Amino acid sequence: MRRGRAGARSGAMAALRDGEQGFWPSYADMMSSFALILFFLMLLSYVQNIITGNDLLSTQDRLAETELALSDTLGQVRDAENALGVVNAELDEANSALLTMQEQMALYNATIAGQAQAIDEQNARIAAQNEYIAMTNEELTRLRAQMQTIALMRLSILKQIETSLAENLSDASKLSIGDNGSIILSEGLLFDYNSSSVRKSSYAMLGRLAEAFRKFLSDAENAKYVDTIVIAGHTDNSGKDTRNRELSAERANAVLEYLYAYNKGALEPYARYFCAAGYGATRPVDTNATEAGRTRNRRIEISIILKDESVLEIVDAYLAQELPTMSPAPAVTPAP
Repeated sequence: MRRGRAGARSGAMAALRDGEQGFWPSYADMMSSFALILFFLMLLSYVQNIITGNDLLSTQDRLAETELALSDTLGQVRDAENALGVVNAELDEANSALLTMQEQMALYNATIAGQAQAIDEQNARIAAQNEYIAMTNEELTRLRAQMQTIALMRLSILKQIETSLAENLSDASKLSIGDNGSIILSEGLLFDYNSSSVRKSSYAMLGRLAEAFRKFLSDAENAKYVDTIVIAGHTDNSGKDTRNRELSAERANAVLEYLYAYNKGALEPYARYFCAAGYGATRPVDTNATEAGRTRNRRIEISIILKDESVLEIVDAYLAQELPTMSPAPAVTPAP
């Protein structure tokens, strides 16, 4: 039994040795292959690292360039932002200026509209004024025609009276029409020197004068133009002024009283038209240095002062009318 077990053990040992001898060459081959593979892997890794390193350097260079370009770009962006800020500020200023201009334009437009309205109103006033002026010119033309008619009528009356008085006068130089349109009767025709009593020789002439006035004033169409008939006495400067005034007034009243008394008071109904006045030596028509001059200054003047109620009404209406007011156009106030 023991020999059998020993033999078996020996056989196993021998088999084991034979197996180990076969295993080690295979392991060596395997390790060689593994080492070779590892070498190739390391070589591959090395090559890869070289390639990767080159790529990394290239990438770093590109990154540096990119960073530089990015830095430049950022600088450009900042410059652009600054420029944009300036542009925005200018734009804000431009917008503000535009708003101000729009406000000014609105103000100007409103002012122009108001000015246009004022011009229209002014034109309307001017048209009304022109119309009023045209109407006034027509009234003045009619007034002028009426005044010319009155002037001609006054001259006609004076000429008629002068002709009537001069018919029986031996000395026509003692009767004349003055530059002021008055009938001038010389002192010697009516009175003695320094007397206020009417000469009987002048009664006929004064009677014709009274009749001429009566006939003229009895015509209502004529009488409406008469305002006053003034009998005025005048002297030279001889003697005292007081006496000259008294004498001139006495003579004027004496003539007027005779006119009233003539033909049984035929002129009395028209007494409201007459008045007497004495001026003494205050209104000479010639020099008092010569006898001829003094003779001319001693006189009776009969002045017919005419009126025309219709003309006066026109004048009063003209003065009473209110002229259209011309308001000044509002001034354009420039916007600040």
